[in-house]
Amino acid sequence: MVDVSSFSRAAGAYQDALRVAQNIVEKANASTGMDDAKETNGTSFMSYLGGALQNSEKLGYKSEHLATKALSGKADLTDVVTAVSDAETALGTVTAIRDRVINAYQDIIKMPI
Repeated sequence: MVDVSSFSRAAGAYQDALRVAQNIVEKANASTGMDDAKETNGTSFMSYLGGALQNSEKLGYKSEHLATKALSGKADLTDVVTAVSDAETALGTVTAIRDRVINAYQDIIKMPI
């Protein structure tokens, strides 16, 4: 039998990651004087990034919820596999973006002044 507490820990990890990301966005907005309002050419990068993180979190919660329902026999296996695949793709995207941001930051730090 599958341990349901692992699903709870995963959901807690999603919530913690979202909270950290929201703090980063808030601090960046405060330091640059930007807000989440629309700019002249559309939404800001920070609000776009925050929306993408929230969407990733929702996909993770959906897959966890469907997996829990599947354990009790109340969910279709196809829906569970699709939700888990979507969450995996979203997590891979978030990880790739994080790696790119870290690499860009390291490149900027290495630049001579």
